[in-house]
This record gives sequence, C-alpha cells and structure tokens, in this order.
Amino acid sequence: MHYSGAVYRPPSEAYSLIIQVTVGCSHNKCAFCNMYKAKKFAITPIEQVMEDLQWARKQYRRIERIFLADGDALILPTEHLMGILDYIRENFPECERVATYASPRSILGKTPEDLKRLREAGLSMAYLGLETGNEELLKKINKGVSVTQQIECGRKLKEAGMILSVTAINGLAGSNGDWEAHAIDTAHALNAMRPDFIALLTLRIYTGTPMADWIESGELVMPQPMELIRETRLFLSEIDCPGAVFRSNHASNYLVLKGNLNEDRQAMIDQCDAALRGEAQLRKYVELGR
Repeated sequence: MHYSGAVYRPPSEAYSLIIQVTVGCSHNKCAFCNMYKAKKFAITPIEQVMEDLQWARKQYRRIERIFLADGDALILPTEHLMGILDYIRENFPECERVATYASPRSILGKTPEDLKRLREAGLSMAYLGLETGNEELLKKINKGVSVTQQIECGRKLKEAGMILSVTAINGLAGSNGDWEAHAIDTAHALNAMRPDFIALLTLRIYTGTPMADWIESGELVMPQPMELIRETRLFLSEIDCPGAVFRSNHASNYLVLKGNLNEDRQAMIDQCDAALRGEAQLRKYVELGR
C-alpha cells in the first residue's frame, strides 16, 4: 500500500480500508486545521490507486468498507472517480460502503447529475465540515465559502442519495467571542441541511495554525470546560433534525453525549444541566470552605 505522510479518517471509518486517492487537502487554508500542512495537494496516479486496490483484494477475504482519502477525494474529476468506484464495485462485491471527506469547493464543483452518478457507482457516504453556521466566524476561520453555500453543499449530497455526516466545532468562537451566535447559527444551518449524522467536536489548538497565533495574542480565549457545556446546551436547544444521529463523544469532548434527534434531545440537555449544576455546587462548597 502507498501512503504519503499522515493519513486521517473519521472515527467511524476505523475499520475501513483506506485508499489514498489524493494527497492533502484541496483547500488547506482553514485557520484551525494543521492536518495537511506538511503536504502539497496532489492527485494520486490512477495506476497507483489500482495497484493498492489489487493488493488489498489479494490480502483480505472481506472488505466491507472503503474510505477514499486524503482530505477531499470528491475534488477528483468525475470520470476519474467513476473509474475507481467501478473497479471497487466489480472487485469488492461485499463492500457495503464507500465514503470520503468532501470539501465545499469540491461539492460546489459537481453538478447534481455528477453526484447522482457517483452515488449510483457506489459512493454512499460523505463527511462535510460545517464547523460553524455563523457567517462572520466562518469567514474568519477562512473556510472559503458562505453559510448559504455550506447549506447548499449538504442539500446537494442528500439529494444525490448520499449519507451525510456533518461536523461542527464547539468553542470555535472562544469565550471572548459571540459564542451564543455560533451555537444558534450552527444549529440552524444543520436544521436546513438535515444531515444523517451530526458530530460536535471541541476546539483544539494546533501549533503553526493562525488560530494558535490568535490564542497567543489574546485575540481568542480558549473556553473553559463548563463554558463549552453551556454552549453545547444552547446548541441542543436550537437543533431540530428529526432522525439524525448525534454524537459528541470524540476524545476532545469534555461531556460525552450521544442520542437520536429529536427524541433524545431533552435527555442530552438534561445531561448538560446536570454537569452545570455540579460545577455550581462545587464552587459553592469551595467558597464556603474559604
């Protein structure tokens, strides 16, 4: 197998065969991300992709899931990607799911017909990073698209018949920013997208990113755990995505939340309230002990 540099995949692709059909990310300018900074974006030669698939076929009796890496396989020309998907369908008949990260730029560059063809050829799931539904914050983190375009991307994938998993970042506005607008606007953007899966991650700061510079200068103040839980609670109070699976159980999250929307929404809000009450009780005991 050929892999160039560090290879990333969503947690739910832990047991998938990872095929690196591109190297790096076609955008690679988000202020919070350092995943592909050491790589220059490139398309993996199709011969190398086929060689990797052939090797995997010889090594493994069953491969039920395949993830097309790196940061944005959907940026590939449609016919190029169709060739890969056709090969997978013909040579891995047991494969139940082919998935990829999808950047807004790549989705906007595909016609609805392109996306439907790819879905019919076997590309069944796409992971889209919304990050925030707040226009000002989305521009600040240099996502490269507007909120309206992000919503359009989600809807295009859904209309093509793909399973849509969307991520957002808790704490992205910082404790000194408009965290309330971030929480509310993000929930509303997701309501408009109606994804199948929603993952709420927690902001992490990585060396060498613009966001690390904002932390150092004081432009951005990292939220404390209870501030993050307060923000999550507000987000949950605004979310309205019937049928979506919600997860906030990444290693970055302080409070593990998981459930199905909208039926488990109140239970998750109650969990947030319990955590916030516990913090308030602890502070009361500390003050009394002084």
